Amino acid sequence: MLCLGLSGGLDKVYENRFQIPNSFMHDGAAVLVRDGQVIAAVEEERLNRIKHSNKLPISSVQYCLSAAGVQLSEIDHVAYYATEAYCNAMLENMLASEPDASIPLDAKFLVQQLLAQEFGTELDPSRISFVSHHQAHAVSAFAMSGFEQSLIFAIDGSGDFLSGLVAVGSGTEISQLATFPESNSLGLFYLEVIRYLGYGLFDEYKVMGLAPYGDPVPYRELFEQFYELSANGEYRVHLDRIGPTLLRSIQVRQKGMPFTQQHKDVSASLQEALERIVFHILRHHREATGMTRLCLAGGVAHNCSVNGKLLYSGLFEDIFVQPASHDAGCALGAALIVSGELGRPAPRARLQEVYWGPDLASDHAVEEELKAWAGHLEFERTEEVADRAAEWMAGGAVIGWVQGRSEFGPRALGNRSILADPRPATNKDRINAMVKKREGYRPFAPSVLEEDAREFFDLPGSACEFPFMNFVVRVRDSKRGLLGAITHVDGTARLQTVSRKASPAYWDVINAFKQRTGIPILLNTSFNNNAEPIVDSVADSIATFLTTELDGLVVGPFLVKKRAATLQDWTALAVSLPPYVSLHKVRAYTAQDRQETVCEIRTDHSSRDCARISHELFDMLTRIEGEAVLADLLDTITLDQAQRETLTGELRRLWEQRRVRMRPSQAARVHQN
Repeated sequence: MLCLGLSGGLDKVYENRFQIPNSFMHDGAAVLVRDGQVIAAVEEERLNRIKHSNKLPISSVQYCLSAAGVQLSEIDHVAYYATEAYCNAMLENMLASEPDASIPLDAKFLVQQLLAQEFGTELDPSRISFVSHHQAHAVSAFAMSGFEQSLIFAIDGSGDFLSGLVAVGSGTEISQLATFPESNSLGLFYLEVIRYLGYGLFDEYKVMGLAPYGDPVPYRELFEQFYELSANGEYRVHLDRIGPTLLRSIQVRQKGMPFTQQHKDVSASLQEALERIVFHILRHHREATGMTRLCLAGGVAHNCSVNGKLLYSGLFEDIFVQPASHDAGCALGAALIVSGELGRPAPRARLQEVYWGPDLASDHAVEEELKAWAGHLEFERTEEVADRAAEWMAGGAVIGWVQGRSEFGPRALGNRSILADPRPATNKDRINAMVKKREGYRPFAPSVLEEDAREFFDLPGSACEFPFMNFVVRVRDSKRGLLGAITHVDGTARLQTVSRKASPAYWDVINAFKQRTGIPILLNTSFNNNAEPIVDSVADSIATFLTTELDGLVVGPFLVKKRAATLQDWTALAVSLPPYVSLHKVRAYTAQDRQETVCEIRTDHSSRDCARISHELFDMLTRIEGEAVLADLLDTITLDQAQRETLTGELRRLWEQRRVRMRPSQAARVHQN
């Protein structure tokens, strides 16, 4: 029995027909389960390279079908991550705002039509289902927890006109206890506050990392105006009070401005308020149901600081957090719901790993990909890849590490990671500034051999398995000075324990580092820069390696370093525009405060995410039909050597921002072969 779960939007990658608010339709994914067991899962952003993609997960579906060796016609059931009534209401709202839009008002017919266009198969409507958004969150957690019974708390921003639910899971059944309306959304509560800290949607985790630098006391009473706690675990948030109150009380931070202590204190107060509300809800339902275990899902469950507080509180004996708690995880929940309805529920087993994405190509194919970049890369193959990588890191190198199948969810768990020595505090600063190009306060996570975790981290009870970076835990006092790169300002870390059975290649490299240094831990962060999702393919890995200041790259059995590429090497590359990019000429004010015609490259068909480019580069890019070799493009314009270097440098900066694509031309690949 094959069941396919889907999340995300309804547009193709180059379209913006369905202007449904991005606060709902985002984090597109596809998950394929056979008889209740996951065989393939990937987020669309990993494949179309659009962060938090709100597009139809076409590439994800293609991957899942390929992994199973089947056609769409062989799928028994397809499930979408929202109710049909909600989807129809969204379509009606769109039509009301755009009366001339040719949009069908039947969501099931629309999904059927879109899949038929892409895969040439018109599924019978009876094989397409729509499931409750928060029920999908709940099932994605409970079905993977291994618990026979537990309390379930699914909480996020919005979906199906709600923001969450509390339920009890027993066997294969889930009984709903309470739901929370959008007006009481804890996700929207958090989001509304961070707007005044210079952040927006998908930045919530950044404020969670900033909170330990602040003191909640100065703004505690102010935040108590924003929510009320009442009997029976009920609560109310006052979203309408937040803006007016904060505008009167703090200096609003604009994006890019430095953080003041005031901003840090507001972050601390926000985090404290969220924790108080969550504990209020869960204490009541823990007492009312007698449940000693807890499952968490929904976007708010990615707040690993709250999860850590719950862990240490002793309120529950065991807590399972769905590693893909955000909306991509609803694709998993949707698939499991319909699989259960068809008599194939998920087996009752604790989730151990989520390496469900695309695998690396064969060693031969990886080698051919590396050869094509001969002017930019040098590499060697080794049978001692873990030892050599550990040697690099022990010597101070920061490396990209790419092995096996990619992870499902927002965390790099050792198959698509940036790795480094966890000891020097300077590693944190270096990676933030020169590799990730992000705020300097942001912490990095440690990956520790499971058997050594308690020596370095103060773990409550008998718990020793934390494979998904879902909990902030305390670094032991005696180890904080030693682990300067992964210990946050409050003495904590977002922990990943690594099992030899679940992650053998990753365990090997950490163990090899331990043999050299005595430290069974590596700093682990996602392999990407600030402009892109986590890498998935070998080509993604090379692009990120060449556009960051990483010292080395390990892909499968290959050790890779950079060459000093010449201008000729750069101009031999082929250039193309991603399908989500568009070019525009507009009238705008320049730095000299004059209105002139300027050239822009945009990534979302609007002026909200754009970069200004030179007229020469604009004219050159408009000449591209599909893909063109840079040298040929430069030859279409009369340029001297200095101008060729300047335009090439400008194009490389756009590549770093993922506004253009650069790769070896087909001619270069043939030549290398």
